[in-house]
Amino acid sequence: MRIPKLLFAAAAALFILALILLLGLLLVSGGDPIGFVQTQLIRLRLAGREAVLNTPRGSDNTPLRFVVEPGDSPRTIAANLVVAGLIADAEVFVDYVRLQGWDTQLEAGTYFLNAAQTIPQIAQSLTDSRGSFIPFRIIEGWRLEEIAEAVDANPLFGFSGAEFLAVTAAGTQPDESFAARVGLPAGASHEGFLFPNTYSLPPEITAHGLRDVLTDEFLAQVSTAGVESAAQEQGWSLHQVATLASIVQREAVRIDEAPLIAGVYRNRLDIGMKLDADPTVQYPLGQPGDWWTQITRADYTGVISPYNTYLSPGLPPGPIANPGLAMLQAVVAPEASEFFYFQANCDGSGYHRFARTFDEHLANSCS
Repeated sequence: MRIPKLLFAAAAALFILALILLLGLLLVSGGDPIGFVQTQLIRLRLAGREAVLNTPRGSDNTPLRFVVEPGDSPRTIAANLVVAGLIADAEVFVDYVRLQGWDTQLEAGTYFLNAAQTIPQIAQSLTDSRGSFIPFRIIEGWRLEEIAEAVDANPLFGFSGAEFLAVTAAGTQPDESFAARVGLPAGASHEGFLFPNTYSLPPEITAHGLRDVLTDEFLAQVSTAGVESAAQEQGWSLHQVATLASIVQREAVRIDEAPLIAGVYRNRLDIGMKLDADPTVQYPLGQPGDWWTQITRADYTGVISPYNTYLSPGLPPGPIANPGLAMLQAVVAPEASEFFYFQANCDGSGYHRFARTFDEHLANSCS
């Protein structure tokens, strides 16, 4: 009878030991021993795949659009990341987001990721869809086609420059309230009203949406700065202001000289004198890769276009570029002077020499 007693004692000791171990497991696991064991197994798996976890899939840092649809599971997202060439191992991604507690925090949205990111970096990015945006800058004096080229040069857009031109070029249908507010002639393009600035755009933006962002910014800027009210007081439409401002933008190298240049053009308009503005000859000659080509004296009369202000009096049919706020302000608040002529200084400074008469203008010549 001694052997059963020994077995009973051993069984009791094992039970007590198991109870102690269970209580210890409960203590260290925060009351979730199953979860604790699963976590430790994930840690072990990741420890064996550390190189995959922390080594980027490649070296190309070109941003790629990656979409997480509503309801996508971590496994679905991981599989799509592999297909996109952004990660090498779906299981490592799933294990990592589970270990971090992010498996329920991956957000639906459009992201910009690249193959030079590690799995932890990509996983963290996918927890905040607000962090994804498209940076886009428009330079003062760019014409429509240059903006379209910038769209094509930005891999983050989901549309092409051609699609952007299709909603902004001449003959496209503008927003009616916008057209009425700026005095846009029927059939005119949006040239002049795509406000130059640096933008942070939502990844789902369309060509039409980009156009509206840019024109809304134009309206906001001219309203806040008082350009719109000043134009109304002077009997000018915003279309006329933008047209002259676009010419000043292409002429004024130095921003502080813009009001004086604008004043010269206003003086010419006041007496019915042709503007004789070189940029209005460059505009119809523009070609891909050379939108603002050098012109010769022969082009003054040889370029047959309604935009050529050497041939046509008054303002051209519309803006020739997209001017910045300083140029719009210069047109409605020009510097008063008796000047009717100007030409570039001979010192390459970007400033101009101004003259009251044509004879003075000739005397200012560098030759």
